[in-house]
Amino acid sequence: MNTPEMRERCATQLQTAAGRVSRMKAFIGRDGFVDEILHVVDKRESAEEYTRLPMMAQWGERIRAAAGKSTNIELVSQRTKLGGNGPIMANAMASFGFKVAYLGNLGFPNLHPVFAEFAKRAEVHSIAEPGYTDAVEFEDGKVMLGKHQSLKQVNWANIQARFGGDKFSAQVTGADFVGFVNWTMLPCMNEIWSATLKEVCPKLNGPRRTLFFDLADPEKRTPTDISKALELIMAFQRHFDVILGLNEKESSEVGKCLGLNASDHSPEGLVKVGQDILKRVPVGTLVIHPTHYALAVSLEGAATVEGPFTPKPLITTGAGDHFNAGFCLAKLLGLDNELSLLTGVTTSGFYVRTAK
Repeated sequence: MNTPEMRERCATQLQTAAGRVSRMKAFIGRDGFVDEILHVVDKRESAEEYTRLPMMAQWGERIRAAAGKSTNIELVSQRTKLGGNGPIMANAMASFGFKVAYLGNLGFPNLHPVFAEFAKRAEVHSIAEPGYTDAVEFEDGKVMLGKHQSLKQVNWANIQARFGGDKFSAQVTGADFVGFVNWTMLPCMNEIWSATLKEVCPKLNGPRRTLFFDLADPEKRTPTDISKALELIMAFQRHFDVILGLNEKESSEVGKCLGLNASDHSPEGLVKVGQDILKRVPVGTLVIHPTHYALAVSLEGAATVEGPFTPKPLITTGAGDHFNAGFCLAKLLGLDNELSLLTGVTTSGFYVRTAK
């Protein structure tokens, strides 16, 4: 459901609570990328004009047809922008008005210029050089080609040496919201989570904070690594109200790792997968966001909300991170899961139409 009455009710609750946002602190990290958004040329008509290859399968077929031979594929850059799950989500939350502190790999010892505008909106700290992503976008999805050499420097030793263990602890304990995102691409994230549980969580007091996790397409990680990450996420629930966010593909990967049947991708099937994951990974809220809709499962039950899907998005890289920012905004303001989902899909819907 996504009715006019529901949107009106959501807007009213958001407007009523909007004044609280500027008093909330968010501490988010740990990745950082420079994203180049690319289109694939189908036919070059002139030095300035070309037709775009619109569908991902067409690109795949062109590559498949060249097997055993060779081929030339032209990519045209659309824009270069800040990237990484953390910076995109944090930038969106800063735009909402949160007081955001960010720690990740955005350039070291100097910030990469692509993050300059972000650094005006948020308190930004960096401990390593960024990764680089060629995001090849199509009307029906995207292929992210990453260069990740620097991400191994995002580790607990560098957090302590280049940022400070006490400063890290102070940021966590002083925040209303903490976000740990892009586990898949950060090979030392389990180490960082373990250290946080051991050295930071025992110092927490006062109201429970909200902690958000995004695994970020764990297909390339081993089942053992994924299982360890899920164990650590469960351990954080003792100290935080934990939200675990997954897209459709990620829900399948996590489901398979847990021994679940995740083959039914209908809305009803994904709700069942979400409920089954939550039984095995008992956190506060589990969210799954396909492109057309989103769902959340928790002790409140299950909610599903249709999104403002567009078949011709202006940009897709970062859509999920904007959904996460909108969903977490609403949850922090006390909205229920249904209206939080609506806030999430509306945020991502605006972003893919406007690239803002």
